[in-house]
Amino acid sequence: MSVRLYAMTCGWLTMPLHMFLDGEEGEIRLPVPAYLIDHPKGQVLFDSGLHTDIQDPVTKRAQTITKYFSPEFKAGEELGARLERCEVDVEKVRYLVNSHLHFDHAGGNFQVKNAQLVVQKREWLAGHDPDLMKSNGFALEDYDHGHDLNLVDGEHDLFGDDSVVCIPTYGHTPGHQSLKVRLGSGDVLLAGDACYLRQTLEKLHLPKVVHDKAEMLESLRRIQTLQTAGARIFYGHDADFWQTVPQAPAEVT
Repeated sequence: MSVRLYAMTCGWLTMPLHMFLDGEEGEIRLPVPAYLIDHPKGQVLFDSGLHTDIQDPVTKRAQTITKYFSPEFKAGEELGARLERCEVDVEKVRYLVNSHLHFDHAGGNFQVKNAQLVVQKREWLAGHDPDLMKSNGFALEDYDHGHDLNLVDGEHDLFGDDSVVCIPTYGHTPGHQSLKVRLGSGDVLLAGDACYLRQTLEKLHLPKVVHDKAEMLESLRRIQTLQTAGARIFYGHDADFWQTVPQAPAEVT
């Protein structure tokens, strides 16, 4: 069995650094990743990047995002275009796994309309609770497009062979999850926003605002355990690390 992993950059964002490392000043420019996993039983996407309305921000939602997060996101950088360069038919993708429901991870969900959407149940419920939507910055137009839903609770093995496994890493949001992918070279953990930067993991340096700090620290320790066991960690938004990651259509090996 051969499982292949491809990394795609779906734009960049510039934000205040304290949003990633509490107490730090200045700004940080970071990539918006999405991943394609090619499994013999079907293709999987992990996160979907930004919504294309940010390329031409005329809606109130898009204007708010561009005001506070300074995106660099041109036509041709959206998920569908990235997949087209990989000769992947987005309409035939089997699973779309959202790490969580923030705009830079689920904004492209509408482009993957035929996939089953795999989300932690507690994240999906939070994404439809008015109070939690407000406190977590969720917006239905990013993620709720009538997909066939698989609301999972905890670890979930997509293909039943331990090759692509959702790993709960709560804290950043109520139901954040990471994705463990078993390649020929060993395990890779696509951490998502459970671990923004290498420094987040090495120093347990949390962002200024998280949903639950205790849960996020517990998730980081779980990631450290996986790393100690040999997994390579793909940090959520680390620009220095991202420079070392081959970009699709080149394969991550």
